Amino acid sequence: MKVTYDREVDAVYLELLKLKPEGVIEVGEGINIDVTSDGRIVGIELLDAMEKVSVDSFLNYEIEAESIGELSIAKSRGVGSISG
Repeated sequence: MKVTYDREVDAVYLELLKLKPEGVIEVGEGINIDVTSDGRIVGIELLDAMEKVSVDSFLNYEIEAESIGELSIAKSRGVGSISG
């Protein structure tokens, strides 16, 4: 995942996949999800980001070892996603 912040337009973009998005789903005012034609989520855009989240929070993250283990097992079995 790659996170970028554009100060000029106050926008945060979370790139989840390195694919070209083919569509956009607006889930709320200034909250957009970029998707492929088969429904895969490519990225999430937050406009007016400073009003919605602490941009500094994107510099800190937590990873749970159990979740990573589940993801590895799912990938080895050919499962596309995990729900918790």
